[in-house]
Amino acid sequence: MLGHFIEPEIRALIENHDFATLREVIDDLLVPDIADLISDLPDAEQAVVFRILPKGTAAETFEHLDIAAQTTLLKSLGREEVVHVLNTMSPDDRTALLEELPGSITKQVISLLTPDERRVAQALLGYPEKSVGRLMTPDYVAVKKDWGVGQILASIREHGKDSETLNVLYVVDERGKLVDDFRIREVLLAPLTATVADLMDNKFVALNAVDDEDVAVRRFRKYNRIALPVVDSDGILVGIVTIDDVLNIAEEKNTEDIQKFGGVEVLDEPYRSIPLLRMVKKRAGWLVILFIGEMLTATAMGYFEDEIARAVVLALFVPLIISSGGNSGSQAATLIIRAMALGEIHLADWWRVMRREFLTGLLLGGILGIIGFMRIAIWSMFSNIYGAHWLLIAATVGFSLVGVVLWGSLSGSMLPLVLKRFGADPATSSAPFVATLVDVTGLVIYFSVAVVILSDVLL
Repeated sequence: MLGHFIEPEIRALIENHDFATLREVIDDLLVPDIADLISDLPDAEQAVVFRILPKGTAAETFEHLDIAAQTTLLKSLGREEVVHVLNTMSPDDRTALLEELPGSITKQVISLLTPDERRVAQALLGYPEKSVGRLMTPDYVAVKKDWGVGQILASIREHGKDSETLNVLYVVDERGKLVDDFRIREVLLAPLTATVADLMDNKFVALNAVDDEDVAVRRFRKYNRIALPVVDSDGILVGIVTIDDVLNIAEEKNTEDIQKFGGVEVLDEPYRSIPLLRMVKKRAGWLVILFIGEMLTATAMGYFEDEIARAVVLALFVPLIISSGGNSGSQAATLIIRAMALGEIHLADWWRVMRREFLTGLLLGGILGIIGFMRIAIWSMFSNIYGAHWLLIAATVGFSLVGVVLWGSLSGSMLPLVLKRFGADPATSSAPFVATLVDVTGLVIYFSVAVVILSDVLL
């Protein structure tokens, strides 16, 4: 990234107090690159770079920083600088920042806003957490049905500077109720005699302010929009949500799911900045749970101690058997969780999922079972490691692999759906958790098959 490339140069200029050259270097960068650069610098140097930015650029750069960097800068800047930045920020980005600050600090920050901005901030914070209302901005351009092209353009000139986006205009009635929306290009291409009513098709998609933010992500994905209007329970237009905010939410959701699926509590700050002890705390919980779960594996091994003592060769294939089941379970869980996140699978589809995974697990188990059988058969041609009953041992391993992989596929696919049914996050059915579950049950399947096939021979 550009920020990483010039970071040493920036730090050298700061150390030499060559702020004139520093300003020239930064003036050549785009705002996102400036934000990346500031994030990569030590805390003490972040404020130095930020202070030399023009006021307009500073406010825009601040919006591109992550919450941790924004909080650090707020502590380093003077009161006047903080007031300017907070009052210049777009309402939705400011709300995201206020959500992450402690309550006492949030009150102090809100007190620094102008009366108008304070009302906006308090209104947005009044919506439920993780709702569309927290994402929206009240800065948009609204028009009336009887307006002509000239009136539309005049309104854009008057209010467009503060609007989050000018790509879409919103039609409201006398009460402020949303009745339609259309793109700005339709105005630019329309005859000067046209009115808003001529441009309307009475087809629009809207979000409700109390909708969960997941609804916004799905709606944007489905309708491929760059902005969507937000209405209250009476259909009154109260704001808009833009694609940049939805992309941020989608990234956060994906990150949370990946972390949960990896058997880690969700990290609430970047990996590089999270304190060591907090990182340990986030990871220790699941590791302890999984460790206790793996103890059951030892218990299962102890239960079949006599069988292992009589046929030690069976112990050679324990890692092979349980790892195959865990891998198939992790695969299935990954596919199902992602399909649920994309809306491809719902709870009502559980029977179709089970039937599909049953057949998939059977075929995958058959493939691995054949490979396991052939491995023992080929080794037995050149050595006597598996003894005179190698054929029965090969059959035991082969059929066990079919059963374990089949069970792993069914467990991995059904567990996310069960969690969803009881209101839990499906991503909690992490790959390590599924693998641990299948490890224990896989041993039971393996030695049960061995007892059936090797009874009166080795057992």
